Amino acid sequence: MVEKLKPRYSVVWTNKIAEVPQNAWNALAMPLKTPFLEWEWLNNLETSQSATAKTGWLPNHLTLWRDRTLIAAAPLYLKGHSSGEFVFDHQWAELADRIGVQYYPKLLGMTPFTPAEGYRFLIAPGEDEDEITAMMVHEIDTFCSKNRISGCHFLYVDPQWRPMLERHGFTTWLHHSYVWENAGFKTFDDYLKVFNANQRRNIKRERKAVEKAGLRLQPLSGDEIPYSLFPSMYQFYADTCDKFGWWGSKYLTQRFFEQLHNDYRHRVLFVAAYSEEDNSHPLGMSFCLFKGDKLYGRYWGSFQEIDCLHFDACYYAPIEWAIANGIQIFDPGAGGRHKKRRGFPAMPNHSLHRFYNNRLGQIIRPYIKEVNQLEQQEIEAINAELPFSNRDS
Repeated sequence: MVEKLKPRYSVVWTNKIAEVPQNAWNALAMPLKTPFLEWEWLNNLETSQSATAKTGWLPNHLTLWRDRTLIAAAPLYLKGHSSGEFVFDHQWAELADRIGVQYYPKLLGMTPFTPAEGYRFLIAPGEDEDEITAMMVHEIDTFCSKNRISGCHFLYVDPQWRPMLERHGFTTWLHHSYVWENAGFKTFDDYLKVFNANQRRNIKRERKAVEKAGLRLQPLSGDEIPYSLFPSMYQFYADTCDKFGWWGSKYLTQRFFEQLHNDYRHRVLFVAAYSEEDNSHPLGMSFCLFKGDKLYGRYWGSFQEIDCLHFDACYYAPIEWAIANGIQIFDPGAGGRHKKRRGFPAMPNHSLHRFYNNRLGQIIRPYIKEVNQLEQQEIEAINAELPFSNRDS
């Protein structure tokens, strides 16, 4: 769908990122710190049938053109539910139903199934970001009003982008993630030194348990990864999800993992756990992505219950790899019960919200303000309990 803005500008809404030239999209996405807005990743989600209308993620991407040049884009989805977002607005949907407001579909800006900070509009270098942002917000407002969409929501936003959207009237909701930062570590032993004596012993014991089980952890990245490990990673991922039943969040298809080998393995890190008897077929594996100085944990799995393998494959071995490869930030993914004890402080992240039903907005906006205060207290309480050496006394 093409609409005219002002001379030389046009906006196109598309249900397939494949309709946007790969090079044109990536000219906007490659300068960003996040890997999750690059064309290959988003296209794989669509072509693998992971993020589609059938799964409740109808792509509805906004693109802005000057003549025939793409100058801005926003990956967007029309959602028929709130699954796969990891920002839990189910109470909002229940409230909307109680007051007679249709909450779904909603317009959502995020990379599907990926609770990693970095979402923003993609804008070409050298453009007037304020002007382009205003044009895109206007188009989103027009689209949502015209189609009676209840709200527009941007999740896990780039913290540098957030103030601009707040100036355009979006409401910020505070959340937290668990993120490891490289405090100038040169070795894994340097990382261990930040902990109190008790936790240092625990981490060493956990790594030793994996070694005693006869397992060797092998980090593999880019072209080091054989094709066979990509479908294997799907099997591990699917097995882990199945163990949690309905709560397992199995969103990605086997085809998604297989296609990663073709056009995205340069961003992939696998940590594979091999036995002493078999160096070809891992017993467990974790899946991470990296770009620049950032590492992102995504999924993991093991076909055997092996003591502490999860901690080593998902935290310690990736941290060791991160230190050796100049990584400064490691976001290990959703959840936090195990992470804070292993040197991952709670860090704020934010979502942005705009409601097109006035009654719904009038109720929810004050609620968000109160929740943000409680969330900030929660972040401070979590970080006060981290097992670092400067808290031994």
